[in-house]
Formats: sequence, structure tokens, C-alpha cells
Amino acid sequence: MKTLDTTVLQKALNQIEDYIPQGELININVSKASVSWHLDHSLKVINAVVTNMQNSDPALYKDNFSFVGKLLLKFKYFPRGKAKAPKYVTPPETILKDDIVLQLTEARAQIKTISGLDKNAYFKHPLFGNVNKSRVIRFLDAHTNHHLKIVKSILK
Repeated sequence: MKTLDTTVLQKALNQIEDYIPQGELININVSKASVSWHLDHSLKVINAVVTNMQNSDPALYKDNFSFVGKLLLKFKYFPRGKAKAPKYVTPPETILKDDIVLQLTEARAQIKTISGLDKNAYFKHPLFGNVNKSRVIRFLDAHTNHHLKIVKSILK
């Protein structure tokens, strides 16, 4: 079995960790949300995606990945301000540093499990359709980097 390279995700998690001390900073010209919101959301997405894949039934996987999804992943680009985070990956009103650290630890463990998943393990994305093992690292990389770019803009 070919192992997937999760190095890009490990690097992104290291960047998230580096930004934790600036969590309370906000720049409303860039985003209504704080640095912590973007960090917390990114980690919630990683953890939810991998958990959903672990709990998916590979026999039910259908390749219905959208053209828009293919395009956005090819360029590793998500447009700003166009999507609304589903409730289960929306950070709470008060984001605690300790919660981000816990989620970061979980995310580091979670991404290590991806390579052991069935090739048709998947999660349902509201816009892109089913995202399976072959696309998940690229998806998580693009999504996390989208939010890290926003964090960098907030801190400028």
C-alpha cells in the first residue's frame, strides 16, 4: 500500500501552532474573525474530515466530485468570503487557547491515520461532493492554507 505524504499538512499544523500566541488579533479590513477563529476552524475541519472518513463506508463511495472542486483543488485555491462554515466546524463564541492546543494535538494524530484508510474512505463536502483518500490531503492542504493566508493578512 502506497503511503500518502502528509508533510504539507504537518507543516501547516506547525504554522497554526506558531500563530496561537497572536490568537486575539483581529483586522476587520481583512476578516470579521480573529486569528483564533481561523486556527480553530482549520483544526475542526481537519479533525472532522478525518473522523468522517474513518467512519465512512467505502462500499458506498461514489465519485461525484464536482468540476468546481477539481478546479479549486488543482490550483489549491479557495475564494475568500464565498463559503459559510457548517455549524459543526464553526468555532465557539469564546475560543480558548487550550482548546486550540488540544485540537492541534488531535489533528497531528488524525492525519497520521489517513494513509491507513481504505482508498474509497470519503467525506461529503457540501460543494465539491465526495472527497476520497486520493483527494483529501490536497483538500485539507488547500483549505488550511486558505485560512493561514487570511491569518497572515490579519497580522500584516
